Amino acid sequence: MKPATSRSPRRSARLRRILTGTPASFALLVGAVLIAHGLTTPTPPPQPTPDQGFAAADKATPAPPAAHTPVPAGLAPLAVLAPAAPTRVRIPAIGVDAPLTGLSLESNGQLAAPPETERNLAGWYRAGTSPGSIGTAILAGHVDTRQGPAVFYGLGALKRGDVIEVDRADHLDAVFTVDAVEAYPATDFPDRRVYAPAARPELRLITCGAGFDQKHQRYLGNVVVFAHMTGNHPG
Repeated sequence: MKPATSRSPRRSARLRRILTGTPASFALLVGAVLIAHGLTTPTPPPQPTPDQGFAAADKATPAPPAAHTPVPAGLAPLAVLAPAAPTRVRIPAIGVDAPLTGLSLESNGQLAAPPETERNLAGWYRAGTSPGSIGTAILAGHVDTRQGPAVFYGLGALKRGDVIEVDRADHLDAVFTVDAVEAYPATDFPDRRVYAPAARPELRLITCGAGFDQKHQRYLGNVVVFAHMTGNHPG
């Protein structure tokens, strides 16, 4: 797995410092954590359309608030969860059911990628927020490997309202609802939008996308899924 862009030593150092313990009020990532691969697949991975992004959501007319919104059967009322390592991610809309492995930063300040030998494996940035706790949790995965489509191949097909479930080591499953899906070129990756700290439990799923450079055999950027927690239930 190769980065979509090179990173200057200064940006790498700042990213590494921010990811490894800067107070939340200052934790705005300056360098994009990019998952990029240099391989094509028989059918290009789906890419989000403008209808899946924030611009379309902003234009939508909000429904009037209900006097009381019932909690779906099997879900506990929304509550912030204590930190716990995530163990599995499930996304029914695109058929994802994959184990999670912890990811760390490499010496250059970039997020290490999950092993390419396991296509159905995603990663969690383990020094960051755990899914279900207040803040922005980050999951990353390959879009493809030398063996073909990989775990996050279908991220670009997700739509607003789709559900993401994250199993946790404390036997509680955090349930997230997709807010938007967007593709960003590596040359204009919105670090603040993607990685800014949040006042509620939020989730980002990241993989390669935004077009493919045939000459250099690499993706031009990333697909990012934005979601927030809407419930939890015993795992």
